[in-house]
Amino acid sequence: MEDLNQALLQRRATALPKGVGLMNPIFAKSALNAEVVDQNGDRYIDFAAGIAVVNTGHRHPKIVEAITAQLAQFTHTCHHVLPYENYVHLAERLNNLVPGDFEKKTAFVTTGAEAVENAIKIARAHTGRTGVIAFSGGFHGRTYMGMSLTGKVAPYKTKFGSMMPDIYHAPFPIEVHGVSVADSLAGIERIFKSEIEATRVAAIIIEPIQGEGGFYPVPQELMDALRKLCDQQGMVLIADEIQTGFARTGKHFAMENYGIAADLTCMAKGLAGGMPLAVVTGRADIMDAPEPGGLGGTYGGNPLAIAAAHAVLDVIEEEQLCERAMQMGALLQERLKNISKDVSQIADVRGVGMMVAVEFNDLNGQPDPAFTAKVKDLALANKLVLLTCGVYGNVIRFLAPLTIESELFEEAMDILEQAIKEAAAQ
Repeated sequence: MEDLNQALLQRRATALPKGVGLMNPIFAKSALNAEVVDQNGDRYIDFAAGIAVVNTGHRHPKIVEAITAQLAQFTHTCHHVLPYENYVHLAERLNNLVPGDFEKKTAFVTTGAEAVENAIKIARAHTGRTGVIAFSGGFHGRTYMGMSLTGKVAPYKTKFGSMMPDIYHAPFPIEVHGVSVADSLAGIERIFKSEIEATRVAAIIIEPIQGEGGFYPVPQELMDALRKLCDQQGMVLIADEIQTGFARTGKHFAMENYGIAADLTCMAKGLAGGMPLAVVTGRADIMDAPEPGGLGGTYGGNPLAIAAAHAVLDVIEEEQLCERAMQMGALLQERLKNISKDVSQIADVRGVGMMVAVEFNDLNGQPDPAFTAKVKDLALANKLVLLTCGVYGNVIRFLAPLTIESELFEEAMDILEQAIKEAAAQ
């Protein structure tokens, strides 16, 4: 019988540029909740969720219903041309949900990179400054501003020439790699002494938990220090919650775990259940800094995506997905820590809610991307879809839909354990 995935891979290689990467060589034909069926009819358990996009699962009935109802009304007018009520209502809901005891406003765009770009525009307009500090290992998108802010060269910056000016990177604290909070703060001080004066810095942008960088949470001490620094120096603190948002960490937003509010919050991924929608929400006075027409875009806040997002917020509340994320994450971390007793390659198990990672080193204590890839491939052979990440490529991140059935979650953890132990035995 013909392998339809292989045939499609050949067509893909001919039709698409190699720069459009591919993580798993299987083509989806249908999907429901946490299961995907490929072109060959094989069923896979999805522990990627489209990179934390379908936190509410594939084709959740409530989201399908919301999109279908909107389809019967209209699909596009461009909010700048003919506005619509559900756009305004979603902005009101997000203004209430995003951390911060202050008046907020919300702007909709289409992608996470756009959200980051617009947050920088807003911060610069508000402060009249141009400098931006980001962190090593951070990921903020593939546009020129996004990849300039991103603290990882390959593959995101390779061959693309000069980056945007006035972007500076401080070291991100990672205990397992020997980088402390003190190192990070000293790095920021070095930037002020050798690169740009503090009074020219418009913003500091940070992921509360690094996504592509390796699922490393920001230590409380650093987040406290950044908030204090921004307050003292008149800088805007931007939280990139694109991967961490919408129940993934056991809260609507990861910043809630710190008891600290950012001035601007970037969102996308999990907000609209697979529909393209991204957001900047922040302090009203800061958000109002750009002039009319300075924010937005033709497709920003598309009516179908807005309808889906309303349904996502409803599902998170009705199905208690924040609590579910905490339960799932605890079970997965417990299983991984038990496996680590028999597998010396496991260097670290970490996570907040159901944003969990396992990091692998070789027997000499060095990052082991080859072992990590072997675990991923063995899991895929047994029909479990996983994603790797990390500056060294030695981390597997777990992003299962928060709506996954308990029996399927257990099945996936069994496959994962088998893959890790099999890789260690080879």
